[in-house]
Amino acid sequence: MINHSKARAYTNIALIKYWGKRDESLILPMNSSLSMTLDRYFTETEVSVDPILSNDQILIDQNTIDVISHHNLVRFLNLIREMSGNPYFAKVESINRVPTAAGFASSASGYAALALAASSAYGLKLTPKELSILARRGSGSASRSIFGGFVLWHRGQLINGEDSYSESLIDEVYEWPIEVISAVVSTDKKSISSRMGMKQTVETSPLYKGWLESVDSDIMRAIHAIKAKDFTSLGEVVEHNALKMHATMMSAWPSVIYFTSGTLEIINLVQRMRQEGIEAYFTIDAGPNVKILCQKSDTGKVKNALIQLSAVQSVEICSLGKGASLIE
Repeated sequence: MINHSKARAYTNIALIKYWGKRDESLILPMNSSLSMTLDRYFTETEVSVDPILSNDQILIDQNTIDVISHHNLVRFLNLIREMSGNPYFAKVESINRVPTAAGFASSASGYAALALAASSAYGLKLTPKELSILARRGSGSASRSIFGGFVLWHRGQLINGEDSYSESLIDEVYEWPIEVISAVVSTDKKSISSRMGMKQTVETSPLYKGWLESVDSDIMRAIHAIKAKDFTSLGEVVEHNALKMHATMMSAWPSVIYFTSGTLEIINLVQRMRQEGIEAYFTIDAGPNVKILCQKSDTGKVKNALIQLSAVQSVEICSLGKGASLIE
């Protein structure tokens, strides 16, 4: 008998970043983080557990992938098989609606969708908290994509990671017209992966200790701002948090620099718009592309200003999104 489940999960953007792991294998973060799940881009994954299969079959965007070169996916499925006590292999079909040109990574939505679909297909009845712990084993940010709206991922203290999970702060029906504009300046592969960049920063940056000491305060400020619908306070702490994170990277040795001239051009534009009375704030992950937070009433003005910049290849707009769910 073939058991199958299909799930959808959306991307998220970290407002208060996590940078650095205290355990690479379990993907345990050095600090807690806070994110916003987005509504536009998602991954749909169907998992079919079939006793006849002699190995896992994985298709991503209708292309069969080599399970040997994608051992992380197989390791993730092995974890679920171990949890369920079901030894059978699975066919995994995943479709990413997260175009590279949109400037969002698909690992968060991908592993969140896989965690939900696979755990369901293998007969596991997991709580949302347990699902977030499972998704974290595939990708740290996937832990946050289990939930919609504004989400807090707890660093945790335990060595086994059982207290490192995500939870919803404010769900997707929260009535606050806040939007995220993605301004893409490059779709090239990063010269330094996030994993290597984190490791280098943790091991060599003299500023890293200060970054860790400031994150909890940033999270508390952000939570207070979200609950009070105080956009100014939220924007200020989000922007400063991103700059602090990149400062730790730049002070690593060798330096980890993701900014390009296009990145700086957008930063200057956002700062100039604020001086002119258009309230917008930027945040930047481990890469050159910039996400701008603004309120819906200003989205059109911000977008129009961005598309005037020669460095900007594309502009996409997202709002608060939903948590992961089973479909069909």
